[in-house]
Amino acid sequence: ANLAAANQVAVDFVESGSTANSGLTIAKLRQAKYILDAFEVDDDEERIFVLSAKQLQDLLGTTQVGSVDYNSVKALVDGALNSFMGFTFRRSQLLDRVVATDVRSCYAYVKSGIILAERGLKTHMDVRVDLSHSLQIRSVASLAAVRLEEKKVVQVFCDESP
Repeated sequence: ANLAAANQVAVDFVESGSTANSGLTIAKLRQAKYILDAFEVDDDEERIFVLSAKQLQDLLGTTQVGSVDYNSVKALVDGALNSFMGFTFRRSQLLDRVVATDVRSCYAYVKSGIILAERGLKTHMDVRVDLSHSLQIRSVASLAAVRLEEKKVVQVFCDESP
């Protein structure tokens, strides 16, 4: 579910000038950082930014991420972005995406802002007669993560149109 407007960075966010839908930009990263800072989120907590491959491509195309002057990680050498602007990046293609508009929701958060809910872990052991009486062991878990503190999570909308 969407967060409150105060915890969102719009798909057409720009720092100045005319608004226009865009992918992940340095300005959107700065705004996400500003929102967390404005809500007094502790600087000592690891700030995580979850993005998809398209947003990673957008960032790798910017001068700031690719330049050694801005980024000591040398993102263009490895083709990966570990951290930038205080965020540790995690890539996932499982982020919500509205197909009709090509807008994907990315998230910036600190770990104390979300909680992992475990509804149970079941382990089964069965003898498989059809496989020479082999022992099959399998586990099933039901897990979910939810916001614990709204102020510690920021939703960033990114346009993925070609």
